[in-house]
Amino acid sequence: MTTVTLDQIQSPSDLRTLGRRDLKDVADQLREFVLQSVSKTGGHLSSNLGTVELTIALHYVFNTPDDRIVWDVGHQSYPHKILTGRRERMSTLRQQGGISGFPKRSESEYDAFGTAHSSTSISAALGMAVASRNLGLQRRHIAVIGDGAMTAGMAFEALNNAGVTPGVNLLVVLNDNDMSISPPVGALNRYLARLLSGGFYAAAKNVGRAVLQHVPPVLEFARRVEGHAKGLVSPATFFEELGFNYVGPLDGHDLDALVPTLENLRALGGLQFLHVVTRKGHGYKLAEADPVLYHGPGKFDPSVGIQKPKTPPRQTYTQVFGRWLCDMGQADERLYGITPAMREGSGLVEFEQRFPERYFDVGIAEQHAVTFAAGLACEGRKPVVAIYSTFMQRGYDQFIHDVALQNLDVTFALDRAGLVGADGATHGGNYDIAFLRCVPNMVVATPSDENEARLLLSTCYQHPGPASVRYPRGAGCGAEVVAGLETVPLGKGVLRRQGRRIAILGFGTLVPAALAAAEALGATLADMRFVKPLDEALVLALAAEHDVLVTVEEACVMGGAGSAVTELLGAHGLCLPVLQLGLPDAFIDHGEQAALLRGLGLDAAGIERSVRERFQAVLAPRFGAKQASAAGGQ
Repeated sequence: MTTVTLDQIQSPSDLRTLGRRDLKDVADQLREFVLQSVSKTGGHLSSNLGTVELTIALHYVFNTPDDRIVWDVGHQSYPHKILTGRRERMSTLRQQGGISGFPKRSESEYDAFGTAHSSTSISAALGMAVASRNLGLQRRHIAVIGDGAMTAGMAFEALNNAGVTPGVNLLVVLNDNDMSISPPVGALNRYLARLLSGGFYAAAKNVGRAVLQHVPPVLEFARRVEGHAKGLVSPATFFEELGFNYVGPLDGHDLDALVPTLENLRALGGLQFLHVVTRKGHGYKLAEADPVLYHGPGKFDPSVGIQKPKTPPRQTYTQVFGRWLCDMGQADERLYGITPAMREGSGLVEFEQRFPERYFDVGIAEQHAVTFAAGLACEGRKPVVAIYSTFMQRGYDQFIHDVALQNLDVTFALDRAGLVGADGATHGGNYDIAFLRCVPNMVVATPSDENEARLLLSTCYQHPGPASVRYPRGAGCGAEVVAGLETVPLGKGVLRRQGRRIAILGFGTLVPAALAAAEALGATLADMRFVKPLDEALVLALAAEHDVLVTVEEACVMGGAGSAVTELLGAHGLCLPVLQLGLPDAFIDHGEQAALLRGLGLDAAGIERSVRERFQAVLAPRFGAKQASAAGGQ
């Protein structure tokens, strides 16, 4: 008997030439490949190990890429990437110049929709289904969404819209990997899933409707009986009331159940909802035992698992925030900690343990998180919303309308501000300065190191209005964090170095690099601390004492901190050359953070180089080209 090997599958069309009995071998090899690959590159592991069989079944049954599969969030799409011609490139996963850790339309025709934020799949797949209907195309559209993503209102908005959209072929696959809403799976549920998805059951329903449509009371009674009968064995009622035919729950690791069920659903068309139960980390016992630890690991040895480092790593900004939150929570019982499903990522584990009555994980519901905090603030509480910068974008309307407009006392701790490395453009926190500073009543703080982060968190928390503190992913420069809850003057920067001719205004974590550049240039360096309120007195004094200004920020230049400086100069009628250094008007792809900053000229050498190139011509007439180029030695 010939053994099928994974390297024989270059595309889903190769997969579809296999017999069904071969799929188990493919699944075993695919799971091992995912494990070995991610252990060498880092990336999402638990979620991908859990979707191996589901991915195989979807590509085996559906005619991809003509049939569209949309992966919600997309961090579970590695098996999909491997089966769609990217196996050899998995060694470049999440690395600069390599393939993305999420579906990306420009990367493959099999990536029907780019995803990385949660709960977008049903909306996107419905849009595709409507387009196909109006073009007269008979393709199928599949949205694969996790149970966690179903906590977001957007998913239910899409389901609600789909239920009143006629003539579309849309299959929603709920990948339930926490057993959160399902009964135990087993032989009975497998049999019922196949029965409910089969042609006989669908035909019987249609015949019944045709026969009884002229007897409305009996038809209504039949509908109720059908709904209650299915409700006895599955959580069908809710989804069926929205217009979907509910099937499941089904063992998502059982190919003998998945394939025929999907074949039946493909034949049926229309609005279908398949509920599958999978296990995060399936097939790798260490990940099964601790799926959170293995959710997004770095490199590790699969034979021994993730090991604690021999030397303690430097403290991360997230850890600084977590410790500050506990300390401030101990000192002030009005403090409430809120996170939209990012307890570990945002550093709230200890806070939940110590203050469970004041801790709230609201699920993947950023909009609700912000307005929930606003409600708490209305009653004299002091909520702190711990949220990634990229996810703050999703609660922007609520931030403006529900918090800032009412000048409510809500503090936003914006983790992952700036470049985020391997997660790439979808998770980049590049825009928060621009979209927050334009809103009245808002405070925008940009700490330059770990200790500054603690100081500015305390300062913004004590401010009686909306405020934000932005800090990056990972560790800082290694500054010692002083215990305590001291504050600094709101909207006041500090001089870190006195120089001549050139003044560099640093906003946030690029200040250490800017300081090194300032020393090489003989320039002044100010740590501005705040973008809003901007330290106007300091900016005007530096403008009066220097020939040129340079602003440095790890955020988009357009509308950012540098723009705030130029607006101030313009308002005072000052005509002074200003070089604004920051992130360009482009989406920054994935790669190692330090390498990305170096490539953008935002390391110390790059800042120095940009200043010399920009201002040599400006300085030369007054000081002479030779003197200008030697300014660093003066």
